[in-house]
Amino acid sequence: MAEIVNMPRLSDTMEEGVVAAWLKNVGDKVEEGDILAEIETDKATMEFESFQEGVLLHIGVQEGETAPVDQLLCIIGEEGEDISGLLSGEASTASNDAAAEKEESDESKTSSSKESNSDNELPEGVIIINMPRLSDTMEEGTVASWLKAEGDAVEEGDILAEIETDKATMEFESFNAGTLLKIGIQEGKTAKVDALLAIIGPAGTDVSGINIDASAKAAAPKKEEKKEVKKEEKKETSKVSTPASSSSNTSSNSSSNSSGRIFASPLAKKMAEDKGIDLNQVSGSGENGRIVKSDIENFKPSAGGSASASSFVAVGTETFEEVPNSQMRKTIAKRLGESKFTAPHYYLGLDLDMDNAIASRKAINELPDTKISFNDMVIKAAAMALRLHPKVNTQWTDKNTIIAKHIHVGVAVAVDDGLLVPVLPFADQMSMQQIGAKVRELAGKARNKKLQPAEMQGSTFTISNLGMFGITEFTSIINQPNSAIMSVGAIVQKPVVKNGQIVVGNVMKITLACDHRTVDGATGAAFLQTFKSYIENPIVMYV
Repeated sequence: MAEIVNMPRLSDTMEEGVVAAWLKNVGDKVEEGDILAEIETDKATMEFESFQEGVLLHIGVQEGETAPVDQLLCIIGEEGEDISGLLSGEASTASNDAAAEKEESDESKTSSSKESNSDNELPEGVIIINMPRLSDTMEEGTVASWLKAEGDAVEEGDILAEIETDKATMEFESFNAGTLLKIGIQEGKTAKVDALLAIIGPAGTDVSGINIDASAKAAAPKKEEKKEVKKEEKKETSKVSTPASSSSNTSSNSSSNSSGRIFASPLAKKMAEDKGIDLNQVSGSGENGRIVKSDIENFKPSAGGSASASSFVAVGTETFEEVPNSQMRKTIAKRLGESKFTAPHYYLGLDLDMDNAIASRKAINELPDTKISFNDMVIKAAAMALRLHPKVNTQWTDKNTIIAKHIHVGVAVAVDDGLLVPVLPFADQMSMQQIGAKVRELAGKARNKKLQPAEMQGSTFTISNLGMFGITEFTSIINQPNSAIMSVGAIVQKPVVKNGQIVVGNVMKITLACDHRTVDGATGAAFLQTFKSYIENPIVMYV
């Protein structure tokens, strides 16, 4: 029987979606789990997978078109099946049937997952919710906040919790309806993927016989540390407290509970931070007083709004602040530590004469609708040099050395929580103007936490540029599995010798970190000489 697939709600603030691309055509066979389409929400472009199998009989929203949530997206059924009745008005009945079957399928899947985790038989209607894998590199997650409490009613699509991964803090919604019977991982605690997160079922169901010890013990902080953090939080709260009248007015308009915790979506928090808005001053219009995007957009500060007060610390008093490590920071520490202590690094430095590069860039940027940066020139020169020195474009494994025939350049981008490396695929085939546009696009996504996992995978060589911060020279840790990373400093004026005379020259220093297992010193030096010939004579990159 043909089934209706509606436009899904992929975030709590999503009201409509744009079909960025269809990955299946009408007439194609669809298996459960296949990616049907890429859908652009108000936060990111996400892959939407099929929960049914059959043949794609009809597409209701074409590529590039926008549709509200729950509008007919497509129809899946048996090959040759007549769907004229669905298209003429029976869609709602079919949609309800499909939703009921989907819920039964979700319940059976979740129940079977629980049976593998516990020897106890689950009471009827009880659903086990495990810690989800919200990114390709996620191994564990931290519950930043619970938006439901034990005993609360939960509807399908309600936001259960905010979960911090190694890349971002993401909202996790329920795919089941019922009552939240048990919370397995408390706020602030970390657990491995697939650890027991929560239990949902009929109200009043006894779940005391279900073993949740494994999830409760997962990476729980020590009691002593927890007490110290709470004391520190109370101390900081008392220091920044406002007069009683102001505090009373704030609390009446805030979206926090009795413990002082603020309920706000990640997007709302980001917007508030960018606009300098104190969330304590914002009244939330979402579920349970939760602050959402529209609350930040419509916020108007009161006339007597108080500025944030800086706390006074007496002379001679030592104070510390404990900041929990984010998942991104943990992942950076783990991977860079592994790279530094497993790959034998060595470093090659070189001074570059940038006089010609400065003159070329100025001439190019005088052309209409054209703008390139020195970073764009560095990426282009490095990509072209890699084409002539493939041994630098390699990966080390215990069995063999892998030489990449393609050139994908990773560009390190600093974000609030650490460092991300978006990737320019086939950078050697791009013009400098195309490189500049792509770098700006990816850097913007990285800073707004909209970068997709696929846009950070597959680099064969990495460039880190701190020249815009005035840093003249530094060394980087290799971004494995790459064999090399180039550190780019600022262009500075200094005395240089030209034609036997001392003159003022524009010099840029670069440092190449190499993995000695794959790149010998002579190989790295030859690569840098080729790179130097390109960057000091940019015209050859156009030939």
